[in-house]
Amino acid sequence: MASLTIRNIDDPLKTRLRVRAAAHGRSMEEEARDILRAALASEPVQPRNLAQFIRSRLAPFEGVDLEIAPRESMRDPIDFGQ
Repeated sequence: MASLTIRNIDDPLKTRLRVRAAAHGRSMEEEARDILRAALASEPVQPRNLAQFIRSRLAPFEGVDLEIAPRESMRDPIDFGQ
């Protein structure tokens, strides 16, 4: 088995680890191993861009046909009387 040394852990974090380990009835070292195992147990989710996310959410609806509104002629510009 390999070993790992983690330096420069701030005191509040170390205290939280110690308290968590005591609550689970194990050493800080075993608690840290368990936290690492849990964090690395699943494969990381690949980030998707917004367009892919929207497509995946709307795919079950298979699209919608919208009626295109007829174009109207442009209005005359406003005359401010100058």
